[in-house]
Amino acid sequence: MKSFLKIVLVSTLLVSANVLAITGCASTSTRESTGEFIDDATITTKVKAAFVKNDAVKAREITVETFKGVVQLSGFVDTSAEKSTAAKLAGAVTGVRNVKNSIIVK
Repeated sequence: MKSFLKIVLVSTLLVSANVLAITGCASTSTRESTGEFIDDATITTKVKAAFVKNDAVKAREITVETFKGVVQLSGFVDTSAEKSTAAKLAGAVTGVRNVKNSIIVK
């Protein structure tokens, strides 16, 4: 009887550990999964690279943050054309679901 209880206890612990491991990597509305975090980091890097390649956008003055495929742009630029170009470049990156353009024109 004691060995049966030990088997049940060990089995329960193993199942619980697996459930915690799986749900620990799951996303919620306010938290990304590990895969989403990696995808968002890649998107952020690609958006920044697009800014660096384009002479019309001052890459250093624009902050890029990505959460679940939504890119948030912030910072200061000199013209509304530069603000618009930044949003277009960000939206053209693969994986971007939406662009929130919070850039302020000086």
